[in-house]
Amino acid sequence: MAIEAVDGRVRGLGSRGREQQLGLAVVRRLDWLLVAAVGGALAYGLWAIDGITRDNTGGSSLSRQGVYAAVGLVLLVVAIFVDPARYRAHSQWIYGSLVGLLFVVLALGAATRGSKRWIDLKVFTFQPSEFGKVFFALALAGFLSSRDRVANLRSALTAVALALPPILLVFVQPDFGTALVYMAVLFAVLFTFGLRWSQLAGGAAIVAILACAVLWWLPAAGIDVLKPYQAARLTGFTHPGSDPRSATYQVTQSIITVGAGGLRGRGVHGATQTGLGYLPEDSTDFAFASLAEQRGFSGAAILLLLYLLIVWRGIKAITAARDRFSALAAAGIVFGFLFQVFVNVGMTIGVAPVTGIPLPFVSVGGSSMISNLLGMGILLSIHARGGRRRLA
Repeated sequence: MAIEAVDGRVRGLGSRGREQQLGLAVVRRLDWLLVAAVGGALAYGLWAIDGITRDNTGGSSLSRQGVYAAVGLVLLVVAIFVDPARYRAHSQWIYGSLVGLLFVVLALGAATRGSKRWIDLKVFTFQPSEFGKVFFALALAGFLSSRDRVANLRSALTAVALALPPILLVFVQPDFGTALVYMAVLFAVLFTFGLRWSQLAGGAAIVAILACAVLWWLPAAGIDVLKPYQAARLTGFTHPGSDPRSATYQVTQSIITVGAGGLRGRGVHGATQTGLGYLPEDSTDFAFASLAEQRGFSGAAILLLLYLLIVWRGIKAITAARDRFSALAAAGIVFGFLFQVFVNVGMTIGVAPVTGIPLPFVSVGGSSMISNLLGMGILLSIHARGGRRRLA
């Protein structure tokens, strides 16, 4: 409402004047609590990574992560001033680009540890599936927002059919964790679309049947869908004491690391689990465990509270979205973000299987950092153009 009012008052101005007035209106309507939460989580994550990687070979990763954060912040600011209607208008191109990039990864991507997830650009290793978490939400929102205003099963099934190619392309890289994030985004978008609980439960039952087939029925018939290390991770989750020197070594060390931090933490130099290399992937998959050892329960709680604030303000953006597309896109971005936090933290304390999902704003990696900041920029843009007046 406020955006249109400003536009009406400046019709006599030139195009540059109108753009400036609209830009100021967007800035005034920003969710500054969300801005503060994102800024706080980003700064806290960079501080945490500096401590976690300080004793690594090659030194701290702070400078490199700082560059990625700067690039992400530029995209965040740009996204704030892009009207979400533009994403809706180009949702088919967004979907096509996502699928195309995932095909390119499989065909030309750099292989690391038996996986093809990255495109090597020499100066930057680009992981399309990370950016796909945001693009996937925008593409699904664009499709469903053009369907009937009353949610129906046919539209939902068509959306699922559109979602399957990106999910499968990510799964065969193989990147089981990111495929799960895509499925979480799909669920959130369908829920916000208005599907009945019975229909969502039916979809969950189908997913459960497929999971049983992948994990047990097909392997029993001699058909292995998962890679051996993926199967070992899932087996280790269901039987944590089965192989403490191999399959469950990471989780065992992670639980020890989290518990070692106590209430206040051991500090950077006293964190032996992290500093002496007992915890594998201490700055990527298990960055939360390293943070908990160095900064203790209190330090980990600060990060989780910042995440909670981001999710809360993201939900506010959904409820105040001006149109169906904005609500669906915001739901996908917010729930995808929450799912990443839940699974990453869960796997470090043994309540979720190890999947390799990075911890937003903390785990070392450029693609994750930049894509999460881009998603936050889109959320801020949706909030600023919301159709309802917000008091908080």
